[in-house]
Amino acid sequence: MTCASCAARVEKKLNKLEGVSAAVNYATETANVSFPDTLTADDLVAVVEKTGYTATLPAAGDDSRDEPDGGGPTALRLLVSLVLAAGVSVLAMVPAAQFPGWQWVSLVLAAPVATWGAWPFHQAAAVNARHGAATMDTLISVGVAASFIWSLYALAAGGDLYLDTASGVTAVILLGRYLETRARRSSGAALRSLAELGAKDVTVLRDGRETRVPASALKTGDLFTVRPGEKIAADGTVESGTSAVDTSMLTGEPVPADVAPGDEVTGGCLNTSGRLIVRAARVGSATRLAQITRLVEEAQNGKAAVQRLADRVSAVFVPAVIGAALVTLAAWLLAGQPASSAFTAAVAVLIIACPCAMGLATPTALLAGTGRGAQFGILIRGPEVLESTRAIDTVVLDKTGTVTAGTMSVAGVHAGPGEDSAEILRLAGAVESASEHPVAAAITRAAGLPPVVDDFSSYPGLGVSGTVSGHAAVVGRADWLRAEWSLPVPAELAERAETAEAEGRTVVFAAWDGQVRGAIVVSDTIKPASAATVRRLKDLGLHPVLLTGDNERAARAVAAEAGIDDVIAGVMPERKAAVVKELQAAGKVVAMSGDGVNDAAALAQADLGLAMGTGTDAAIEASDLTLVSGDLSAVPDSILLARRTLGTIKGNLFWAFAYNVAAIPLAALGLLNPMIAAAAMAFSSVFVVTNSLRLRRFRPAGR
Repeated sequence: MTCASCAARVEKKLNKLEGVSAAVNYATETANVSFPDTLTADDLVAVVEKTGYTATLPAAGDDSRDEPDGGGPTALRLLVSLVLAAGVSVLAMVPAAQFPGWQWVSLVLAAPVATWGAWPFHQAAAVNARHGAATMDTLISVGVAASFIWSLYALAAGGDLYLDTASGVTAVILLGRYLETRARRSSGAALRSLAELGAKDVTVLRDGRETRVPASALKTGDLFTVRPGEKIAADGTVESGTSAVDTSMLTGEPVPADVAPGDEVTGGCLNTSGRLIVRAARVGSATRLAQITRLVEEAQNGKAAVQRLADRVSAVFVPAVIGAALVTLAAWLLAGQPASSAFTAAVAVLIIACPCAMGLATPTALLAGTGRGAQFGILIRGPEVLESTRAIDTVVLDKTGTVTAGTMSVAGVHAGPGEDSAEILRLAGAVESASEHPVAAAITRAAGLPPVVDDFSSYPGLGVSGTVSGHAAVVGRADWLRAEWSLPVPAELAERAETAEAEGRTVVFAAWDGQVRGAIVVSDTIKPASAATVRRLKDLGLHPVLLTGDNERAARAVAAEAGIDDVIAGVMPERKAAVVKELQAAGKVVAMSGDGVNDAAALAQADLGLAMGTGTDAAIEASDLTLVSGDLSAVPDSILLARRTLGTIKGNLFWAFAYNVAAIPLAALGLLNPMIAAAAMAFSSVFVVTNSLRLRRFRPAGR
């Protein structure tokens, strides 16, 4: 394909097939097609070939189409055409260089350019003509051929030569197309780097021996080793070894994450220090990296609503331009103007009109924007999402795992009179170490390596007891200690506990040897970046709302710490989607952020679903934007990137439309030389692509 009208033709032909839904992307040179079982992929390829183009099924891992064209026949054709066209232009425009018979020298120089140099345009125009179609190549071919043939007539009969137009237009358009191709494919560099992240080989442990095999041969359940400096070949769980793993390819975070036995690791991440043995859980196309790459590819193949309008215009644009050129020629002749002036104006109209910029406006911005987002762990589903980010005014934030860490931790230890806080935590941690309750796990983590507990007993919902270092210890709720163990809580500790509970925190008491010694406050703390993130959301003109199943008091405490004014508390998981619907009914355009299975329905209901990538596959599947890092600060980053990408698309389309609207009348009025028209046409596409490439400089806050 050589222009947007080519893509429109292929798409139209495919969509004429019964049950087929196709979207053809000029920038990525791909077609994304859904088709019924009655058809095969070969049937679709045949339709494309009947339309006058070629098509193949993409091979797994084949990203050769994204490689920049750095040389070969195209570069040679461009170089020769530029040199010869420069000679023709000098002879035509510099009187001092014109010697007897210079016109024939110009013909010798121009002929290879107008034939061999412009051959891709002539060939494409001929193929399209055989299929009853006209594209941008038709305009260029007709303009160059007309200029060259007119010049041959003028050499024989006398008159103005247009050899400089024939050769100059060819050279300039070849240069513009070459630069456009390089810039356009640069916009896909981020996706290409994603595809290259995966490990090529892996050392598998089989029958106690290490065997080096291609990564594609790895199977679920295999054990494989990862040495320092190697990429992890598949998603899995660490069986043995400790190391620091560079996860920046997923999250954009530069600090490596420590891993130990039992921890999950992701394929494509770099092992920086120790040797690991990993059991493969997801391999090949099921890995997280493959899913991310697939999501980005799908997003880049989409079309915004405004781009569909541009495609429809491009489909009828070329025939309209040919008609305008003929009308221009006739009008000049009927007005009594010289035939040379009429011809110049008509050729300028043919050359200036370029629908390519329209066709490149959306896909190149999507390539650059979604690819850049993927490098920082922000996955945008497609262009429809960009439209949504512009309209949203309310962001609903799920509390647990989104605003808060999602895991309980010790927020404070209050010692009774004469007691030591460290000893309270040590003994309480020892008793709790045998329990699986989240509060117990938090206390055990805070205690470090507590002593061993004997005679352990658990009382679900109440507390635990055991013997630690010769002390009969009990940890649990105040009313349980009082009723079951006859252990009253000292007034000072009770007062502190009441204050903590008023803030929505959980309090347990530690007692041993017949006396309550202290209180331990446990809570789900907010993430370090939550408060700053809420401020950034407000700066973007968005109104944050905290949504949680917790009680009002606990929710208000978290909201106050995060800087959120509106709280919707006590919401059961199945009612989250209903709450989003109620906000929408009140006139709000809602974005919803969440990470659990119970958030999936609400994410799907929201105008914009934001899934934390550390959450479940169900939540990610239901969302519009996925934030791989699970960091709340990525929410405003993602919205800002999406808005900038949309702004770039609109700027591109404005330029493309404005350029054509302004340029064609100027050409028709004879105010544009065909050479200048060719340069303007070629570089309008280059401008659009270069403007899109500015998105590659996007950096999230604090990165």
